[in-house]
Amino acid sequence: MKNAKHLIAAAVLACSATAAMAGEVTVSEPWVRGTVAAQQATGAFMGLTAAKPMRLIGASSPVTPTVEVHEMRMDNDVRKMRQVEGIDLPAGQQVALKPGGYHIMLMGLTAPLTPGMKVPMTLTFEGADGTRETVEVDAPVRALASPAMKHGAH
Repeated sequence: MKNAKHLIAAAVLACSATAAMAGEVTVSEPWVRGTVAAQQATGAFMGLTAAKPMRLIGASSPVTPTVEVHEMRMDNDVRKMRQVEGIDLPAGQQVALKPGGYHIMLMGLTAPLTPGMKVPMTLTFEGADGTRETVEVDAPVRALASPAMKHGAH
């Protein structure tokens, strides 16, 4: 009986530890940059690891009507941000969505996002065979000037 209790406890812990994992994609350390009162857009960042080749093709969130997958890159010594159709996830390799690179833009915000809040998001992935899967994420909001943002970490 004691072993059964341990097995149940282990199963509960395993389920809670994989809350940001569904099928083929694991999401690690998601977070959203906090905003100020008049700010209508911000970024969401995280690590994505796929068990087989996948592609992040979209995202949505109840906190805003518009969520897009974006890339920040240098173009003729000018930093430019643009929407991309997707982000390739090679099998077994983590792809970092971080400030200054790939990220998810939350646009059209009607209220500030402050530390302590969690932003629910649904990420949509597509496999090479065209099958799609979604992963639900609750990303904590970090302070606008948190150390992770100053150093470009995710």
